[in-house]
Amino acid sequence: MTPAPATAASPATPAALAGDQAPIVLRLDGIERSFGVGVRTVRAVAGVDLTVRRGEIVALLGPNGAGKTTTLDLLLGLIDPSAGTVRVLGERAVDAAASGRIAAVLQTGGLLGDITVRETVEVIASLHGRQALRRVPDTMRRAGLEPLARRRVSKCSGGEQQRVRFALALVADPDILVLDEPTAGMDVTARHRFWDVMRAEADAGRTIVFATHYLEEAEQFARRTVVMHRGRIVADAPTAQLRASLGARTVAATLPADADAAARLVASLAATDGVTELREDAGRIRLRAVDADAAAFVLLRAGARDLEVTAPTLETAFTALTED
Repeated sequence: MTPAPATAASPATPAALAGDQAPIVLRLDGIERSFGVGVRTVRAVAGVDLTVRRGEIVALLGPNGAGKTTTLDLLLGLIDPSAGTVRVLGERAVDAAASGRIAAVLQTGGLLGDITVRETVEVIASLHGRQALRRVPDTMRRAGLEPLARRRVSKCSGGEQQRVRFALALVADPDILVLDEPTAGMDVTARHRFWDVMRAEADAGRTIVFATHYLEEAEQFARRTVVMHRGRIVADAPTAQLRASLGARTVAATLPADADAAARLVASLAATDGVTELREDAGRIRLRAVDADAAAFVLLRAGARDLEVTAPTLETAFTALTED
């Protein structure tokens, strides 16, 4: 499915460019990418069509081997597709990357351990000209690197090195940020700070595409979620819509103390249309119901207590979409 994507509205993004009117900045048409030769060939990406508009925040989800990182590498011009075309801001991905219009925070690599954090940012900034060099102090601040400025990169933790990579992506002032597991190795505080900064970047009109294994990050931050499985896109929708796509909610309650009443209640719910996954354990019942209100009414009327109703999570939808 290819619904109208969600877009980020902000003072930096004129209302006239909102929604479907925003220009397309990323386009993948019929993308395939294979590795290996003959019987050892692996199709990492198997026919992907994807468009992303300016100002969108898109999460790319999928189990290991789904093709997420390969897709990001294609967007960055690090590899060429075996078939299909990739366009970034209307040009070849490799050209957009060379001009600094698209930048990335990758999981590994790209850092020299023998120079300091500030020197690292300054070296990369120098490749993008004087304007980028002037942005170094602000970039260091936004990435939370000021206390680490004089520390050698080799002495930084994994999470701190990720923040250095973030600064290297920001210093070019790109139109598009591509993030591959950007908070890997960060502690909880650093992760929250990172996403606070990313929200500010999105509000400034930047387009953000990120792959993550942290489903809660996609749920809290991404306005649109693309799910990949075995090299294909199996879902593409606004995150809230995807989360609710399974329809049913989880309902849980403590059964009445009277054993006969509890047994009748369980039997009644088991026979109710739209009720699935009914489980009873230690006097507590849990089920999924298309009509959660009706199920809750039956439970309360029969004397159940401690009622809980939980909406579907992105994890629930993700599991349903990618299970074999």
